[in-house]
Amino acid sequence: MAEQNKQPLIDLVSAKGIAEMDAWLAKYPKKGKRSAVMGGLMMAQLENNNHLTPELMDAVADYIGIPHMAAYEVATFYSMYNLEPVGKYVINVCTNISCSLRGSDEVLAHLKDRLGIEPGETTDDKQFTIKSVECLGACAGAPMFEVDRVYHENLDKEKINSIIDRLASPAN
Repeated sequence: MAEQNKQPLIDLVSAKGIAEMDAWLAKYPKKGKRSAVMGGLMMAQLENNNHLTPELMDAVADYIGIPHMAAYEVATFYSMYNLEPVGKYVINVCTNISCSLRGSDEVLAHLKDRLGIEPGETTDDKQFTIKSVECLGACAGAPMFEVDRVYHENLDKEKINSIIDRLASPAN
């Protein structure tokens, strides 16, 4: 039986978020409802300025009916979940073997120089966070990074600068 959270999910997310959570739960048989935790955590994260709090993880677990620790295990295992506040744009740089062999170190170095931050840090204006992550499954397009669920492949300094300039523009 799950521990009881002080605030239910319905009080922490929008009606749209609850509908999304219910849709995730409907995809799985009752005995497999634990499988909805990934979708539930992502929904909660997106509704909370792209980061999860212990309160949100507990509320998702309670809504699904699983132990809080089960939600924490998922949130801490996968790099797509942010357990600390992040910038408006999280740049997930793949540093696994294919990307590493094709220049991910140079991508990270250029991002660090351009944005003035290290992986795991956020710019002072709260616009960008850099994360070094494991394989994103786009090895043929290495080196690459992902921002807002969009893959940017075959990166070089010019492409990186263009992407950063576009994201930093007032239109975004």
